[in-house]
Amino acid sequence: MVKLVLVVCGIAAVLAGAFVQAAIDMEIENRAVDRTIDLTSQLVKISYKITLEHKSKLPISTYLFVVPEADREKLAFISAKDSSKKELKLTETTTPKGVTFSMTLPAGASNPVVYIETVFTKSLKPFPSSITQSERQLVQYFGNVYFYSPYPTVTQKTTVHLSSRNVESYTQFKPSAQSDSTVTYGPYDNVAAFSHEPMTIHFENFTPFLTVTRLERTIEVSHWGNIAVEETIDIVHSGATLKGAFSRYDYQKDARSNQPSVKSYKTLLPASATGVYYRDTNGNISTSALRTLKDAVELDLRPRFPLFGGWRTHYTLGYNVPSFEYLFQNGDNFLLKMRVIDHIFDDMMIDEVVTKVILPEGANNIKLIAPYSIQRHPDTLHYTYLDTFGRPVISFSKRNLVENHINDFNLKYNFSRVMMLQEPLLVVGFLYVLFLFVIIWMRLDFSIIKDKEPHQHKD
Repeated sequence: MVKLVLVVCGIAAVLAGAFVQAAIDMEIENRAVDRTIDLTSQLVKISYKITLEHKSKLPISTYLFVVPEADREKLAFISAKDSSKKELKLTETTTPKGVTFSMTLPAGASNPVVYIETVFTKSLKPFPSSITQSERQLVQYFGNVYFYSPYPTVTQKTTVHLSSRNVESYTQFKPSAQSDSTVTYGPYDNVAAFSHEPMTIHFENFTPFLTVTRLERTIEVSHWGNIAVEETIDIVHSGATLKGAFSRYDYQKDARSNQPSVKSYKTLLPASATGVYYRDTNGNISTSALRTLKDAVELDLRPRFPLFGGWRTHYTLGYNVPSFEYLFQNGDNFLLKMRVIDHIFDDMMIDEVVTKVILPEGANNIKLIAPYSIQRHPDTLHYTYLDTFGRPVISFSKRNLVENHINDFNLKYNFSRVMMLQEPLLVVGFLYVLFLFVIIWMRLDFSIIKDKEPHQHKD
């Protein structure tokens, strides 16, 4: 049975590869490619400006973009736009060459221009993997000198931006040059399709290497005017691990501005957020600072201890927002529009997020519309005070998220206004029964022997 499944999967992969290969118009070529690789943070952000041309001067309707198989699991985000900056719809297909994204181009342009942005996580490897408290953090980036494409490229140029001018080494594939914190490759002419030339850059990167290993976000909706949001966050410093013991004295003496440790970071909450709390297993953390901005609430989070490579922290962050900003109504039809994730820190990287939405008791006909692909979990029930049959809980999750995933999800459901009277009526009914019981209790006589009435003496 297992062999049969493997054979079927192999045949499907071969057919998919053959289909994509057949879909490639060999008359299309990349006339000019300008590629920019941003290595200034813990993320690898690669942007492309691709000018296309058809050898037979025919209009180009479809373009294919390939992410190599080695980078497939690291790809967190991809988007494509045309020359007017209009978003292009991407269709993903897995092939032996990697992941192929197909996009339909607008008609009419003789030499269309495509802008593509990609974000990769965990593509920078600390080298050495362990450092002492006073050493610098060095990382390595492994890439391709050429633009990996199913089409031939007439000319291309790559610019790599680094976080520091301290470069230990880089692949010197002529023509290439380094200037300050920038490495330039090319221009290279007449590059064949699927060309590959290894690129390695070893440099200092002192930006915060923080990874949210798990984020559990709970949104509790109340039709009495409030939405409560609570996030349980696990964070690990994913940079070079600390070698040796930690010295608080040396840490206080270290005046470097580019220490590999993380003292604090800034989280952005909605501008209407109130009642913000920040605590861990030991209780409330009072070292945080809250500042109200024009369009957000900035929370400066400072853990109880600085985070070095391999160190972890766990905390809970919560706040309230008014429901009228996120909950829309049309009769008994309601629409909840909120973010899947908030801004936790700059250039954030999230391994997994689990979002739970707790709706009022009695909500039905629930429909979730996500801004991107997610994994929907079975609906459950949540019980709290004055609940009778439970509140519906909608749960979904996604892995490998970055700041580009800060988008709204839409949750549609039906809710009768009569259900809002359920809890007040339960309270009134309980008090009525209680008072009735007290009245009856006070009027009952449970004495065994009744008191005799005193005799009246006749005069």
